[in-house]
Amino acid sequence: MKTKDFYYDLPKELIAQTPIERRDGSRLLTLDRQTGAIGHCHFYDLPQLLQAGDCLVLNDSKVLPARLMGHRAPGGGFVELVLLKDKGDDVWECLARPGRRLQMGTKLSFGDGTLRGEIVGKGEGGTRNVRFFYEGIFLEVLERLGKMPLPPYITEELADASRYQTVYSKELGSAAAPTAGLHFTKALLKQAEEMGVSLAYVTLHVGLGTFRPVKAEEIQDHEMHAEFCRIPQATAETINATKKRGGRVICVGTTSCRTIESFAREDGTLKETSGWTNIFIYPGYQFKVLDGLITNFHLPESTLLMLVSALAGREQVLGAYEAAVRQRYRFFSFGDAMYIG
Repeated sequence: MKTKDFYYDLPKELIAQTPIERRDGSRLLTLDRQTGAIGHCHFYDLPQLLQAGDCLVLNDSKVLPARLMGHRAPGGGFVELVLLKDKGDDVWECLARPGRRLQMGTKLSFGDGTLRGEIVGKGEGGTRNVRFFYEGIFLEVLERLGKMPLPPYITEELADASRYQTVYSKELGSAAAPTAGLHFTKALLKQAEEMGVSLAYVTLHVGLGTFRPVKAEEIQDHEMHAEFCRIPQATAETINATKKRGGRVICVGTTSCRTIESFAREDGTLKETSGWTNIFIYPGYQFKVLDGLITNFHLPESTLLMLVSALAGREQVLGAYEAAVRQRYRFFSFGDAMYIG
């Protein structure tokens, strides 16, 4: 199967640049993966699509304010880093620009020297390993100096950094938000619980793979970047109990889906676990746990669009995307959402 099979035309003006005022006010396209039927509602209508006994699986990863802007020291040109992975001993793997000027030994300065760095190595895909020097606690320094690492297709500054975090985010470590969860409010989650829907939390720290396009002509030749994830004991027990009683497991976002599918046994059960996953889900994959998916609209030819197509079929998914374009839905991170059941 070829990467170009997952292309669709998207007018640039449909790429959402800012979140709408009301978190759960976004539009929600529904797709029945058995019949292909498409419906239109709003995210606050989601409880009408859920049933008592269902389980929502949510990724509680929190986004690091991982975008740092400074200069080469002393007195050098502009430099920008996006922190991707903590490699220990104050060394982080980073996206860096301008990369060609950031060679081994290059000194960096951020916040008038409050945070300093040095290039100590090169990583995969043109990344740089940077050792940081600072006083105090690194994450507190980052909170003061860093900005949210918004995707490159978003060109406007984010007025409120909390809008790039889910209301249930807790485990700090992502380089990008698990965006399907951005639509939830605490009130909506409470409403779901009160109607008998279980909430189960996993952690997947979104990493470099989010920023990497698929360049291989054949999708099977694409290599996924590994990301760290964790399934707590309580979550494993909740999901196992849901499946046992015949309830539906509905993942909020592709990250939640990839986490549970990575560690599911062949019989679809889970246990407490943590580790790295580079699972690549595309058409032909047989889901072990997932029954439904809440997700945003994804970039053409992306691994996320391939995952959604594995669940609902490539032609049906691309048909739903065409319908969303006709209906002027908002796309990508701050855009509208899709429910596949």
